[in-house]
Amino acid sequence: MSTLANCAAVLRLFSAERRQLSVTEAAALLGIPKSSASRLLKAMREEGLLRNVAGTPRYEIGNLLFEVARLHRSSSDLIELADRELRELTRQTGHTGYVSILDRADVLVIRMHRGTHPLQVVTPLGARAPAFATANGRAVLARLTDAEVRALHRGGLRPPSPAAPQDMEALLEALATVRRVGHCTAIDEAIPGVGSIAVSVADPERHETLGFCLSFPAAAVPGRERRRIRALLVGAARRIAARVDDPFWRGIAPQLPDAA
Repeated sequence: MSTLANCAAVLRLFSAERRQLSVTEAAALLGIPKSSASRLLKAMREEGLLRNVAGTPRYEIGNLLFEVARLHRSSSDLIELADRELRELTRQTGHTGYVSILDRADVLVIRMHRGTHPLQVVTPLGARAPAFATANGRAVLARLTDAEVRALHRGGLRPPSPAAPQDMEALLEALATVRRVGHCTAIDEAIPGVGSIAVSVADPERHETLGFCLSFPAAAVPGRERRRIRALLVGAARRIAARVDDPFWRGIAPQLPDAA
């Protein structure tokens, strides 16, 4: 592997559940000698990609990446447009909202607005999940061709639950539906008891795509409320699409409230 590929592999080891990393852990997770892992982590620290956790030999994400992330968040019109729409939808519905992007075969949470209902569904910023088993993930995957989706999942699917797509054909069928209707619903898939409805938007000039969704306790939200959520999300996506000239939404016909 190239040095760049090795650095990327290390960075992908970090998650909401693994915020720190030792040389021994990195070596085991990457399948490389401990001496190689030590040299790699030290080199990344020297370049600002990692930093030492105070008083320990462990590593965490470095300041350089946080600076780049802040720059990206402040410069992305698409993220800000989705964030503003989602903040208002969270206020209207009381449900928690997420903005997510695709990172290889995962979906990554980059913005979150906490809802106000007593029963809360909260996934932290930076959390990852298999894109094929989430509403936000499938909403974004639907922007890819079937060939691109297959390439992302060369190793096959590992469904987290029986409710998620169980194989590639089921996933492609689900994505075809998203392309036709413009929205995606996931119930009891990545997280038991949780439902989400999502849409996606893209800025063709910046080659940027993201999904945004509202999540809720599945048992507490009846069909009528789910249809309302769906209509609100689709309306928000169409407004953003008009601003950034997203051609995806021009090909989707307006639907009646009880349509798919």
